[in-house]
Amino acid sequence: MSSRSAGDAKRDAGYHAAEMVRDGMVLGLGTGSTAYYAMVRLSARVREEEIAVAGVPTSHQTAIRARELGIPLTTLDEHPTLDLAIDGADQVDPALRLIKGRGAALTREKVVACAAGRVVIVADPGKVVQALSGVVPVEVIPFAVAPVMKTLSGMGGVPRIREGMAKDGPVITDNGNFLIDCHFDRIPVPEGLEATLTVIPGVVECGLFCRYTQKTTLVVGEEEGCRVITGKRAQEI
Repeated sequence: MSSRSAGDAKRDAGYHAAEMVRDGMVLGLGTGSTAYYAMVRLSARVREEEIAVAGVPTSHQTAIRARELGIPLTTLDEHPTLDLAIDGADQVDPALRLIKGRGAALTREKVVACAAGRVVIVADPGKVVQALSGVVPVEVIPFAVAPVMKTLSGMGGVPRIREGMAKDGPVITDNGNFLIDCHFDRIPVPEGLEATLTVIPGVVECGLFCRYTQKTTLVVGEEEGCRVITGKRAQEI
């Protein structure tokens, strides 16, 4: 798939997800390029007074973009339960398990996914895989980086501190933490790896999302239109 058609696929998936939003909903707004397309379409629907919504952003970047687009914002303090969350993914498998975190917002994205009654994941076909593998982002408090990296190496992973593109030194998350990108050749049991990673002292969260498959709907932008795959519980919502 060319870069142009990949962009078209992201746009189509994002727009499709935005059309799933109903008037009066409180939304989780994900971080990343595909989720941004959903926000663009949501903005148009808000401007046209087709819907009135409020969004909980998962990052400072998403909050800035939402304000620029005229999407009203709120917080989990005001709305601890969300109707819907729209987000992207780095990988998604046939069971709707995800790897997320290239945008460094994985912890807030997981909090929002947990709070949402339904999670809509937007993706281009390149993100759909038969089995999760490769880099799993891990958010870590700075104090614990060295022992966490040692533990990850002992688990067979290859950990690397993520460094900034336009700054010297490590990427700092919106929560003030570091990110370790840990490569795994194979992830045979994603749920087990997620559980193991999140109990390591000093780890805040990891980029494996395995607990929300039942309420997840995947929207994949394809040349002939959007393919929609829905978890069992999401079909009832």
